[in-house]
Amino acid sequence: MDLAVVLVLYFSCLLLLSLWKQSSGKGKLLGPTPLPILGNTLQLDVNDISKSLSNLSEVCGPVFTVYFGMKPTVVLYGYEAVKETDLGEEFSGRGSLPLPERISKGHGILFSSGKRWKETRRFSLVTLRNFRMGESVEDRVQEEARCLVEELRKTNDG
Repeated sequence: MDLAVVLVLYFSCLLLLSLWKQSSGKGKLLGPTPLPILGNTLQLDVNDISKSLSNLSEVCGPVFTVYFGMKPTVVLYGYEAVKETDLGEEFSGRGSLPLPERISKGHGILFSSGKRWKETRRFSLVTLRNFRMGESVEDRVQEEARCLVEELRKTNDG
């Protein structure tokens, strides 16, 4: 084996071991031990994430930390855990997604969060209510078509 390959493998293993020790030693957060770089993604069933979190809550309790990649995520599993925190506003936000956030610059309905999301939602609901969201769109189109026909008749008669 070439010496360069051996050195690269050796330093890669040292780097991974170092990252693993750093990530698992931060504040001793309760939860499954994450792998370096990957976190707990291999321990979770992507097709049924709620079942995976349920299984982890049985082992770790209702409050635990899961790493998605290198990013820690605190999980509050169950109504009692959420109610007990009394920090509903703090936990109501969404995580940030770098690419959509860069594209939308935090604006819009889909990728905004927090105060901006609340303001946008309130504006949208008021605007839709003003446009009579509850009424049938078909009725409004027919009414406008009748008015247009009447106006066209007036111009032909005059």
